[in-house]
Amino acid sequence: MSIPVITIKDLTKIFPKKEGRRRVEALKNVNLTVHEGEFLILLGPSGCGKSTLLRIMAGLDTHTGGHLTFDTNYNPQKSSFVFQNFAILPWLTVAQNISLNLIGNKVPQKEQDERVKHILNVFELTTFKDRFPHELSGGMKQRVGLARAFVINPQTIFLDEPFSELDFFTAQNLRQILLTLWETQKTTVVMVSHYIDEAVLLADRIAVFSGRPGTIKTIITNELPRPRKARSAPFFAVEDTLLKYLSDEKHII
Repeated sequence: MSIPVITIKDLTKIFPKKEGRRRVEALKNVNLTVHEGEFLILLGPSGCGKSTLLRIMAGLDTHTGGHLTFDTNYNPQKSSFVFQNFAILPWLTVAQNISLNLIGNKVPQKEQDERVKHILNVFELTTFKDRFPHELSGGMKQRVGLARAFVINPQTIFLDEPFSELDFFTAQNLRQILLTLWETQKTTVVMVSHYIDEAVLLADRIAVFSGRPGTIKTIITNELPRPRKARSAPFFAVEDTLLKYLSDEKHII
């Protein structure tokens, strides 16, 4: 196995009691290692803390207890986060939204233009580069979010259920683009999903969560060869293994 990029030991997250809201223990004694260049999926029932853990790893939230450490070569400026709800700015065009991470990293203008042109082509957005978000479908908006994340050639990318709001065909297309970029850029990917078939299709390893308070019940190494045949006996066998771990978990709202 390659270099550990992120190491998590006995991590907990408690949301304190607030007016009108009860105290919530979201994560309890989570132990996980993310390895350089792998595609890791966090899989579990709704409300089990997967997205909370993802946000903690990405530096968008803090943990209550335990330890979270990064490899010395980990650079937070070379990481990207893709939100479930697109999170693109409505007053900027497609090209301007994609440029934001490059501007933040002080990439020279000429290089910005070259990178944006390339990633627009990868995500089939070239003819939409001057459009504003209100002129785009949900699928096109998520293409923009993914393009913005990958345009910086990130070392690490965090994705929070990026395809859950999309139609079947759009989601399938974007999953393939994601796999291609992961393979070519050698990016470390950590992604939240609650779809078993999606996890089996994409992941090297799958961390299976319990219900709240979320902890990791098991980590499955997915040894299916790539490209994967989604409707094959070996594919179904991995799905069945995951289903056994998830079948006793409740859907938490």
